[in-house]
Amino acid sequence: MATEGGEDALAVAILIDALKNEDIQLRLNSVRKLSTIAKKLGPERTRKELIPFLSDSVDDEDEVLLAMAEELGNLVALVGGPEFAVCLLPPLESLATVEETTVRDKAVESLCKVAQEIPQEQFKDSFIILQKRLASGDWFTSRTSACGLFSVSYNKVGDDLKKELRRLFVQLCNDDTPMVRRSAASHLGVKKISLFSHYFQRISPNK
Repeated sequence: MATEGGEDALAVAILIDALKNEDIQLRLNSVRKLSTIAKKLGPERTRKELIPFLSDSVDDEDEVLLAMAEELGNLVALVGGPEFAVCLLPPLESLATVEETTVRDKAVESLCKVAQEIPQEQFKDSFIILQKRLASGDWFTSRTSACGLFSVSYNKVGDDLKKELRRLFVQLCNDDTPMVRRSAASHLGVKKISLFSHYFQRISPNK
């Protein structure tokens, strides 16, 4: 057991050292091994040590952040399963606000993956609050990311929240920033447009 514990401690030390290393390739390699590190640590230490550390490590090169956004979406089982999936939301929320579009898009993709695992009783007080926070953010980057979350959140809430989400989507469709309006439009694919049919019927201009 002492050897195993020593290996776990060494794994954490290596990860932290690598993430702080000036060599971007070392940082990138470390991020790509997050699943391996999480397995060695176990769910509790991953939640209490690894995830908070990653939450404080989102000021990095885009290549590293892109890998982090992808890896975080695959950690639900390694943090203890759906019951603890919400612990992955903070770092992903931060990544969803960065300037680089590819990083934001990957963070949104991972947020949607995690959202599908969050138990219904936790969803409103975790994911919906996160979505509202992004949708009302000062920077357009957070608002563009919020547009990509409706397709998963809309299907997991009751009628009252559906109405609220439709209002929120209207707000984003009428945002002052063109990039936000473009993002809202891009997430209205054929499979999603029916979700907001009432919204379109309401705001369609009379010819």
